[in-house]
Amino acid sequence: MTVINPGTHLLIDFYGAQNLQNIALIEQTMRQAATACGAKVLEIKLHSFGENSGITGVAILAESHISIHTWPEIEYVALDVFVCGSCDPKKSLPIFRSAFLPQKEKISEHQRG
Repeated sequence: MTVINPGTHLLIDFYGAQNLQNIALIEQTMRQAATACGAKVLEIKLHSFGENSGITGVAILAESHISIHTWPEIEYVALDVFVCGSCDPKKSLPIFRSAFLPQKEKISEHQRG
């Protein structure tokens, strides 16, 4: 049986985070993070749940996806970076840290397949 690695999946939790309602910044950050990973953005879809509420969305990549879910009321953001091929999801971390300025983080890495 041949072992195939479909990609690397990062699960990122940021606590004490900022800028969680700024939809323009979030879109720009997702684009920059994808580029940093070596991925190509096909489409970004974001939805704001209104004033004082969070944002959820996804960047569809040629190499898989990046998703985001924010909870500004508790200063928490959950990010999901799944890429395949020669892309490196860890290269997205400085971009996300710079945009959301977390006080604490938890990151787990999973090899898919």
